[in-house]
Amino acid sequence: MAEKRFCQKYYLSVEGETEKWYFDWLCGMIRESEEANCDISIKSTIQQSPMKYAKSLNSLMARSIYHICDVESLEPVHVEKFHNILSEMKEAKKLKRIDYQLGYSNFAFELWMVLHKRTCNGSLAHRSKYLSHINKAFGENFEDLDHFKAEDNFKRCLSKLTLNDVKMAIQRAERIMISNAENGKKEIEFKGFKYYKDNPSLTIWTIVRKMLMDCGIKVPESKDKQE
Repeated sequence: MAEKRFCQKYYLSVEGETEKWYFDWLCGMIRESEEANCDISIKSTIQQSPMKYAKSLNSLMARSIYHICDVESLEPVHVEKFHNILSEMKEAKKLKRIDYQLGYSNFAFELWMVLHKRTCNGSLAHRSKYLSHINKAFGENFEDLDHFKAEDNFKRCLSKLTLNDVKMAIQRAERIMISNAENGKKEIEFKGFKYYKDNPSLTIWTIVRKMLMDCGIKVPESKDKQE
């Protein structure tokens, strides 16, 4: 393993346990990677309120932080919830003078998990429809997404992944976003943050890619982008 001379530090507010477990796992995988040229610390905290999270941090130490969340659906209650998150992020940036960046998944974090093993380019009618994709991707037979999100089950799925799978997820996610732009889909801008209202779309991959590349781990660009 390459000599580790310094430590890259990242601060995340995440919506739930699965997101925290994922980033804890990712941190461990990067630390063990022979490609990495430094150490890494990913401090993820389950906190759905970006403002509360920002207030809990020493902004002198954490100048750049990330919020990981889902769009969930186009139902008014979910749109309002997502917009409230973006409003809090903007307010937190101003109040704490920090760079608060968004890593969203539309519909859900399950999309990002599926992309580690297979493409998932088609639009879904409901976030529960990710279940069949999860089962195929990980060779499982979960009855519903709640079973997938159970700690033992979710961590078993994580154990089936490698950093190469993470790199493939980044490439597949990037292709989704390139396709959205090429197909004329328009990003919505709210409080200075941009997102696609249509699924699938996601930006969580940009944060994961930054973590890998900051640690010297090469991530090939999407073939679509290369062309």
